[in-house]
Amino acid sequence: MTSNGKPKFAMYWAASCGGCEIAVLNIHEKILDVDANFDVVFWPVAMDAKYKDVEAMEDGSILLTLFNGAIRNEENEHIAKLLRQKSQILVAFGSCATEGCMPALANLTPIEEVFETYYSTISTDNPQHIHPQPVYKVPEGEIYIPKLFPIVRTLDQVVEVDYYMPGCPPESHQIAAVIDLVIDVLQGKAALPPKGTVIGAGGSTVCDDCPRKRDVKKIREFKRIQGVILDPEICILEQGVICSGPATRNGCGALCPQAGSPCIGCYGPAEGVIDYGARLLTAVASVIDSNDPEEIERIIDGIPDPAGMFYRFNLGGSLLRASKSAWAK
Repeated sequence: MTSNGKPKFAMYWAASCGGCEIAVLNIHEKILDVDANFDVVFWPVAMDAKYKDVEAMEDGSILLTLFNGAIRNEENEHIAKLLRQKSQILVAFGSCATEGCMPALANLTPIEEVFETYYSTISTDNPQHIHPQPVYKVPEGEIYIPKLFPIVRTLDQVVEVDYYMPGCPPESHQIAAVIDLVIDVLQGKAALPPKGTVIGAGGSTVCDDCPRKRDVKKIREFKRIQGVILDPEICILEQGVICSGPATRNGCGALCPQAGSPCIGCYGPAEGVIDYGARLLTAVASVIDSNDPEEIERIIDGIPDPAGMFYRFNLGGSLLRASKSAWAK
């Protein structure tokens, strides 16, 4: 508790795009409930905050921390461990923290190649081929830049996580519902769910929320969405366009399929799915109309970027996690 009697709240942005921060602001007037019930002590994107202020806090003095973003560098890891030490409840908030999300697709490439792409390819004006260094001397002293790790990790691969809230970003109405739950807990009206629970999402798949008709149709080729006019009533996967709904946890309201776009898997693995990519590959294989190995191989070869397709949001949290070349560095 702080001097005003409110429990402390914190939110941090690690390796991510910032969409989770915007999603929190998109709960509109519900953000006032956060202010009314919590003392916001650390939220760098929204307030002036210093790491030393958090370091000076007593261990466990922050009641609730929403940690969004994956662990890409030394700074991310340090703050993850610091906030774990200072927080009673640590929530992996959003796809990057829970699964690694798109930053983790860099795990398919050795870190040296990542830097080469950043600083030495045609899109970058860097004639001297200057790369950032962990330590750089300037007249005022030394500047320290956080060192990048060879692979991107999820939050729970670095520290213990109490709850998971998936989504890229989580839907605002789900965030509001979780805030209401926490406030009810503070007021003695509800109890927290068991540790390790996925909150702000469903327990089934996007397909269960999708109104499109599934007739178990078989296909003989996969197509890019820009190359086909979709029937608005039929399952997108059964029209030859990869849709991640069969493997993805529900809770988003199946917004993408209802808008004529395939599910891309941002809510992560459905309940009971051990490896997202393997589950999605099984669903894709089930609609292939062939028993001939060579034809099946030809059909699968029509899928652009299979690794990026099957592990778009989940590579960091999958059984695969990274390519052999990335691990070796």
